[in-house]
Amino acid sequence: MGKFLIVGLGNPGRKYRGNRHNIGFMIVAKPQTFMYSSGDSVGPLANYYRIPNGNGLVIYDELDLPFGTIRLREKGGAGGHNGMKSIINHLGDDFPRVRLGIGRPPGQMPVPAYVLRDFDKGEQPVVADILHTAVSAVETYLKEGIQLAMSRHNGTILDKN
Repeated sequence: MGKFLIVGLGNPGRKYRGNRHNIGFMIVAKPQTFMYSSGDSVGPLANYYRIPNGNGLVIYDELDLPFGTIRLREKGGAGGHNGMKSIINHLGDDFPRVRLGIGRPPGQMPVPAYVLRDFDKGEQPVVADILHTAVSAVETYLKEGIQLAMSRHNGTILDKN
């Protein structure tokens, strides 16, 4: 089976705890570097423990997926996500990931302001479902591989209820 490295992206510190950008932190192991430099901690850790890229999994927020959507992928690019850019700079792009849809900012709100905003009370039940499903997806990945995890868990939480 081998060793695995499961990483949730976010920003360290109490003031970021409930932010949309920290949904990866809400699920699993947290690099103690800020989002834009996630690779500075993940890369050396993966190298030290000799984790093959196929045995890594990065969980992070995704603006380009509707809120409540979970999308697992075997590999891919950063798609504009600074934390993923940093990790790809250290490890390449050949590792699985779990993208958690947070949707786009409303109106003219700037992206940084949106991702650093906490989920509101009305969104909390969906966030709880996202977290539960994402944990299930990680367990499936660890036990049965990325292909089965993708086929079983990709989709929108709201459609599954």
